[in-house]
Amino acid sequence: MTIRLGDTAPNFTQDSSEGSIHFYDFLGDSWGILFSHPADYTPVCTTELGFTAKLKDEFSKRGVKAIALSVDDVESHHGWINDINNTQNTTVNFPIIADKDHKVSTLYDFIHPNASETLTVRSLVIIDPNKKVRLIITYPASTGRNFHEILRVIDSLQLTDNHKVATPANWQQGEDVVIVPSLKDEAEIKQRFPQGYNAVTPYLRLTPQPK
Repeated sequence: MTIRLGDTAPNFTQDSSEGSIHFYDFLGDSWGILFSHPADYTPVCTTELGFTAKLKDEFSKRGVKAIALSVDDVESHHGWINDINNTQNTTVNFPIIADKDHKVSTLYDFIHPNASETLTVRSLVIIDPNKKVRLIITYPASTGRNFHEILRVIDSLQLTDNHKVATPANWQQGEDVVIVPSLKDEAEIKQRFPQGYNAVTPYLRLTPQPK
C-alpha cells in the first residue's frame, strides 16, 4: 500500500512496549508522529528515540503524540528501551510498536524492497487530528532524522491550517509569512493582517506571523 499526502492514515491494532495499541484511540484528537526504525539495538535509532523522549514537552505544547515502530518483538523493545534510557540520559515516554509480522509496516509502506526486504526504512509520517497524512519523510537507514525540522514543520502546518498563509523557505516560528495567492480581497486582507504586508511582487506578499 502506498501512502500519499492527504490520505486517511490507516488504523490498526498492534502490540507495543506499552501494551496493545489501537491507533486511532491512541491519537484521539491529537496530532501524531509515527516513525519507523530498521531494528532494535541499532545505534542511530537509539539516539533518535532518546532525543524524541527529550522533546516530550515540545510535542505536548503542540498537541502531538509520538509513537515509534520497529520490526522486533515487545521483549526486545523492553531491553532496548533500557539501553536508550541509560545511554541517552532520558526515559522513553512513548510506545514502540512491535511489528514482527510487518502488518503496520506494510500499511504505511515502511519497507522498501530495494533497500531491504525485511527491515523498515527510516520513515516518518505526521498525521493531523482528522487522521489525514500531512507529511512523509523517508531517510536511508544510515542517516538520523532532524527532529528540529519536524518541530518546524508541525509549527508551519498548525499555523497555515488556522490562517490563510504559507511559510517561506527556512521559516522559523515568529518570522514573516506569505499571504496565500488565492486571497485577493483587500478588505479581508486588512482584517486578517492588521499589521499590513510588503508586496515584493503581486504574488509574493510578506506579513508578520499572525498570533
